Amino acid sequence: MPTYQYEARDRRKSCAKCRDGFEIMQSINDDRLTVCPDCGSPIFRVIGAPALGHSKTDLNYRAKRAGFHSYRKVQKGEYEKQY
Repeated sequence: MPTYQYEARDRRKSCAKCRDGFEIMQSINDDRLTVCPDCGSPIFRVIGAPALGHSKTDLNYRAKRAGFHSYRKVQKGEYEKQY
């Protein structure tokens, strides 16, 4: 099930939960929330970056297999090749 982020429309008239934003798991078929479940103030859904499901180590491994490598900063202006 996807996770959606919501925030308050008017931060001055909202509770701490919706003022700071919250996430909720909903089915794709569920309607969007229009009011905060805690205080009832109007909220809107925030568009966020999708989760791709790859960890950093997995991407590094795939890049290394393809012949790419990365550099690590050793000192100012000096980098070391990592394998």
